[in-house]
Amino acid sequence: MAMRSGAISRRRLLASASAAGAATLLGTPYLSRAADRPHITHGIQSGDVSTDGAVVWARADRPARMRVEVATTDSFRDIIATAHVDALPDSDFTAKALLEGLPLDQDIFYRVAFEDFSAPFLGEPRVGRFRTPGADRDVSFVWSGDTCGGWGIDVARGGMRTYATMQHNAPDFFIHCGDNIYAECPLGAEQKLPNGETWRNIVTEEKSRVAETLADFRGNYKYNLLDHNLRAFNAEVPVFAQWDDHEVTNDWWPGMPLRVGDADITALAARGCRAFHEFMPTREFAAERGRIYRRIAYGPLLDVFMLDMRSYRGPNGAGLESEATPFLGRTQVAWLKRALAASRATWKVIAADLPIGLVNYDAAAQGDGAPRGRELELADLLRFIKHAGVRNTVWITADMHYTAAHHYDPNRAVFQDFAPFWEFMSGPIHAGTGGPAPLDNTFGPRTVWHKACSKEQGDDLAPCFGLQFFGHVAIDRATQAMTVTLKDVADRALWAIELGPETQLSHPLIPA
Repeated sequence: MAMRSGAISRRRLLASASAAGAATLLGTPYLSRAADRPHITHGIQSGDVSTDGAVVWARADRPARMRVEVATTDSFRDIIATAHVDALPDSDFTAKALLEGLPLDQDIFYRVAFEDFSAPFLGEPRVGRFRTPGADRDVSFVWSGDTCGGWGIDVARGGMRTYATMQHNAPDFFIHCGDNIYAECPLGAEQKLPNGETWRNIVTEEKSRVAETLADFRGNYKYNLLDHNLRAFNAEVPVFAQWDDHEVTNDWWPGMPLRVGDADITALAARGCRAFHEFMPTREFAAERGRIYRRIAYGPLLDVFMLDMRSYRGPNGAGLESEATPFLGRTQVAWLKRALAASRATWKVIAADLPIGLVNYDAAAQGDGAPRGRELELADLLRFIKHAGVRNTVWITADMHYTAAHHYDPNRAVFQDFAPFWEFMSGPIHAGTGGPAPLDNTFGPRTVWHKACSKEQGDDLAPCFGLQFFGHVAIDRATQAMTVTLKDVADRALWAIELGPETQLSHPLIPA
């Protein structure tokens, strides 16, 4: 789906601001019958907010033109940008506008409505907000992963409540570390709980079967957006989205021998990738359609490096190869090395869709010993980070359906040519919670703290039992220290640590 412009330069926007004020959304006549107006069907979103712009997203109920107005106050008396993007059947009536040249360190309010092509009337507008990066303020964000995995929206139980909890933290943005949907996990109307109660899902046609068609994949995203917590969250908190396996099917890799209906894995992945980009407020790359890895510059304190551990990997297997097996892939690794070396931000947060040292068939780590297979690629990357003098790298991830703090130290490792670093894992947002996984000693990880299901609770504990997790990061502009707090759905701070810049000296705030 093309991102039409929409992406107007700041100079052009300022030159036309007075003219735009004469034709604001509120000043445009409405059709008398609400049903005749195009409607916003699934709320509004912003995403990929950085020093050079942001993306705004919405979906219409018919072919229409999305109109976005941008202001620095919620009165919209000072409109500084106007963008128009067509929502057409080819994109399932979704539209994304790239807004460039926004003022830095500023609250931004955006107002979205759809205009019917056949008449100069607008549907009802929706208003969202975000804040642009700035040099003279603190930075905070939240992260998690794993939405609607095995358990859907139970309205009587409050829906997907972790989104409301994260919104209460008022972060600058949210990093979704993959598994935005569970395309191969259909939902039934009812599920029995271990305490004898019944979980009752909202069920839609597309979510009642394994995703096969493009409409099925799109329907999974629409299902999530039925939740009032998520829609409210999206209007207030920008999303930085990456994907993992469940956006296509469990543990998939390119070339995997799988067929669902008329589609092999190549067709399924293409449909899953297309739906991901249509429904998530991500930037588009003209030179590489469907690309997910990217750097998001968030001012002098922070660069975020969004990885894609799915699209370029080799087959899942024993992981014992003596030669490097693709995981991030050669092109992405080369990009990441260049981007990390060029970064001048104090902190470099690497958002990964899988943890580094947890042993799992689908991950890089396959057991103790020297690097093999996929680990060789990661060993090369960690070696580069050390020898290129890249400081203050912190890894965040999700995927494993529990929360943990891992510290990697060459003094504990078989492979020792790297600098110590932290990896923080948190999730699920709204999915079954699992038990802890083993670590291997290749890169010397140690579980400093974790919270997961017990053996008695099983491996797919429903969200209503409270073991839903997210992480919160706060960077202080004065000290440049980073505080990482692991939280649960009730907003309880379960464990926290303060990391100092350069040396990454740590001070536990909530001890293990």
